[in-house]
Amino acid sequence: MTDSIWTRDRKAAPAKETLSRAQIVAAAMEILDADGVTGLSMRKLAAKLDAGATSLYWHVPTKDDLVDLLIDEVWSEIDVPDPELAGWRNGALLFGHSLRSAVLRHPWLPEVMYVRPTIGPNAMALGERGLALFGAAGFSDRDVDLAMGNVMSYVLGTVSAEVATREMLRKSGRSEESWISERLAEAQAAAAEYPEMQESVRRRTAAGLDTSLTENFVFGLDALLDGLEARVKK
Repeated sequence: MTDSIWTRDRKAAPAKETLSRAQIVAAAMEILDADGVTGLSMRKLAAKLDAGATSLYWHVPTKDDLVDLLIDEVWSEIDVPDPELAGWRNGALLFGHSLRSAVLRHPWLPEVMYVRPTIGPNAMALGERGLALFGAAGFSDRDVDLAMGNVMSYVLGTVSAEVATREMLRKSGRSEESWISERLAEAQAAAAEYPEMQESVRRRTAAGLDTSLTENFVFGLDALLDGLEARVKK
């Protein structure tokens, strides 16, 4: 596959070809962001672009190839600062928050990223910058891979749960206040004999969904970086 989808657009297009890969990816991203993976089809994409199937398939032979391109496009949106400018700790914070924001913009990503290869040029460039960032902290050899991998795993795991929560709210068709009120009532009823759990439920819902989810993310990322910082100073 690496000899086709990642190099195909470098070859000369047919003389009458008017579409570009960038146009195809942009249109497909709009469909995915709005309708999710199940809402994307090559036929729907061709109709959106007002293009024939031949034009589409010359650039992107299969839907799987298209998804690979879209995943790699998301990686291009993620900021990995130069450690000489930001410092490794601030750089890692910016990287984590940028990755979370990208997934929230493209909530379909967790559904496909674990079953599709991450070998596109943007993924490789992100990895290169990330290794430089964590290498600047003082990690070396295998520890650089593990440090970066653990930060990415934390962010992607946490934001995947966040995406699922937001999707439940969206599918309910209700206001955030009404939905949270019902969840709170259910949780408090289940925790009737557990006063500490009841208080925890109140605390977690009092601030609202966005604030609660962001606080949870920030706390966990800070704690993880505290641990990595302590480890590298040993």
